[in-house]
Amino acid sequence: MKTILKAALLVGLAAPSASAAELTVMTAGDQNMVDYVNEYLGPLFEQQNPGNTVRVVGTGPGDAGSQKIVERFEAQSKAGSPTWDADVAVVHEKFTGPMVKAGYLESYRSKIDTGALVTRANADMALGSNVSGYVMPMYNSQAALAYNPALVANPPKSYPEIVAWAKEHPKMFGYNGIKGGASGVSFVMGWIYAFGNGDAKNLMTGPFEESETQKWGPALASLKDFTKNATLTPGNAGTLDLLSRGEIAMGPVWVDMFYSWQANGQLPPDFKLVLPSPGMPGQPMHYVIPAKSANVALAEKFVQLATSPKVQAEGIVTRFNWYPGIDAKYVQAELDQKTWAKLFTDISPEDIATKGKPFPIAPYNNAILEAYEKQVSN
Repeated sequence: MKTILKAALLVGLAAPSASAAELTVMTAGDQNMVDYVNEYLGPLFEQQNPGNTVRVVGTGPGDAGSQKIVERFEAQSKAGSPTWDADVAVVHEKFTGPMVKAGYLESYRSKIDTGALVTRANADMALGSNVSGYVMPMYNSQAALAYNPALVANPPKSYPEIVAWAKEHPKMFGYNGIKGGASGVSFVMGWIYAFGNGDAKNLMTGPFEESETQKWGPALASLKDFTKNATLTPGNAGTLDLLSRGEIAMGPVWVDMFYSWQANGQLPPDFKLVLPSPGMPGQPMHYVIPAKSANVALAEKFVQLATSPKVQAEGIVTRFNWYPGIDAKYVQAELDQKTWAKLFTDISPEDIATKGKPFPIAPYNNAILEAYEKQVSN
């Protein structure tokens, strides 16, 4: 493993390439994803691979941005294009399975040294689809409960404890339902994992069984009662805003947003996080290489650099407060103690490994959201 780590850290330190190329990186996500490649990752790659250039194309935020990438690959595949207009793409987890099934992606993870540093299950199974070998996580986002320790002396560490706490503190737990942000969706999925009377593992890995959806009735009824006693927030940012103003004492948030708000002074520095058992879903963004990349070898070098411990530490953790795509234990040596402590004191790598869950596979995910609308919202 030491050899692997050494190779990962030294990736790209080489002489000028024999034939210069322009590497096109297509990324879904917010503008910060484009800025990350333009301002940090691209220049670093160009420095280590003289003569080559990196061009980044943003396709837009949310699922729509990833869908545009899928549609481009589909169109070029149907047209029989010998090479496609992207060499690397960054897409949301839910789109990788369909792309693998359609034959749009290169299987490359075993060809790069950093492929051995990935340990989370979502790099092998993406919402029930086997994507092993075809993806490398750029980062992992994770939902957790944020709380005000002045109002919550002993935070609940499990979903049953959340229910008990909220009953004793009416309207002080806030979440956005399933509207306006996925932190609330993550909380709802975790509720079904905890109370759904079915096989939670089956929800995460499949196969889809209609009979499983009939086991959620009691869980949804209890969630409706819980929600009547909670405060509904207007979205991810809304939950954080109500926390900052003391209108609620606890609620599900995205960890990176929480730390960014603290860094900007929008949240008090003493606010904390807890990841309750049995867990809450998070989701990665994945690096993929299209099957018809014009620069496959260079694309592999790019992803290898992007997922090396040093770049994951500096680019992913320090700049954005995201959890690394590779196993955090390989990143720790590249971080100062203050940065490591900030990201991993409240929620440890062990917490992430045991309680950082994937979202349900698409059919279950959709069924839970529909059931929520019918049985909880009404």
